[in-house]
Amino acid sequence: MTTPIYIGYYFTIKPLQPATEILIAELGYAGFESFVETESGVEAFVQKSEWNKDILNDIHILNSDEFEITYTTKEIEQVNWNKEWEKNFNPIIVDDVCGVRAPFHDKPDVAYDIVIEPKMSFGTGHHETTHMMIQHLLKADLENKKVLDMGCGTGVLAILSEMRGAKPIDAIDIDNWCYLNTIENIERNNCEFITAYEGDASLLVDQKYDVVIANINRNILLKDISIYAETLQTNGFLFLSGFYKEDLKMITEECAANDLEFVDSLNRNNWIAACYKLK
Repeated sequence: MTTPIYIGYYFTIKPLQPATEILIAELGYAGFESFVETESGVEAFVQKSEWNKDILNDIHILNSDEFEITYTTKEIEQVNWNKEWEKNFNPIIVDDVCGVRAPFHDKPDVAYDIVIEPKMSFGTGHHETTHMMIQHLLKADLENKKVLDMGCGTGVLAILSEMRGAKPIDAIDIDNWCYLNTIENIERNNCEFITAYEGDASLLVDQKYDVVIANINRNILLKDISIYAETLQTNGFLFLSGFYKEDLKMITEECAANDLEFVDSLNRNNWIAACYKLK
């Protein structure tokens, strides 16, 4: 089999957030298929066969006055993506209770050992939002609770939910890579009660859950909070993340407008993960 040739784009970003997250999302839609976050920005890679000279035309953040983004490019041949991924992915331990690792890492001495291969999917536990959502789920009563993991990424939060006694669990992501990766990780962790779906909040019609988890981004959360509230059972819990500290007020106001009362929140490097309860 011929090894594909890639075009590498090396972005320098100031300030890094939230520009890095937005840039990766826009590049993903443009056809880029692998990303490495660096101390100064992002490295992004697209197969030469999928590349064209106008590939960055629809990357709107490059025209933003809020960020300074520059880049260089070069052609790369025979990239060993597995080796690159292994080099950049380290295991993590959350609160000495939950570990998130790859199959090639040693098994840690923790109550919940989650094994994933994230590939292009978001949600390894390294990002502040996933880390805090894990912390929330470690404290929540999930025994025999029906759970929704919205924007599931790697499926790590759905997997932890099952490990903590939840069933059944629906895991939904609009991104095909995430959907397929979640299926792989469900099987890898021998989960029996998780069903993965590819799609968005339109799949939630006539569904009811005891717990809804949504780690996405501020704009989608604001648009879909009313739908999440509609799917919750009375006294059900909604866990939200993917937004900054300064966004908490508007998120909480939208929740209050849908009979969701603020319970508490976690803060990690200015990212927030908040918990709400349906009245």
